[in-house]
Amino acid sequence: MPDDVHIRGMRLEDLPFVQEIEEKSFSTPWSLQAFVSEVKDNVFADYVVAVQGTRVVGYAGMWAILDEAHITNIAVDPELRGKHIGELLLLALQERARVKGCTRMTLEVRVSNEVAQKLYEKHDFVVRGIRPRYYTDNQEDALIMWKDWL
Repeated sequence: MPDDVHIRGMRLEDLPFVQEIEEKSFSTPWSLQAFVSEVKDNVFADYVVAVQGTRVVGYAGMWAILDEAHITNIAVDPELRGKHIGELLLLALQERARVKGCTRMTLEVRVSNEVAQKLYEKHDFVVRGIRPRYYTDNQEDALIMWKDWL
């Protein structure tokens, strides 16, 4: 794990950097307004950023509803992938979910994204289903993965 990266709650002033990472990472990126709405208006949302020095190098978010947390996104600046920053973000979301009283966590991941799948499996997520043609850019299926803390 990188010693010079820390995780903190996402702030509105982080959003231009978050948006830049989003656009580098996804073929159908969320809009800046979507992130603003998540941070300002969604009472279920909890977003964090990974910061190296003063630079935002990754982010992750989830919705915590009752006893379930749903990971909405995790992304790391492509220049810094492979340095366990995504893992730090995942661990931070899991801890925040526990604090909120969640006992389960779920997410969707592209069937082709084997790197992400290995990360989730390393942290005890298991495939429990599939969403056919979930991704609108290429109609790729999504695996539904779950982790239970019970």
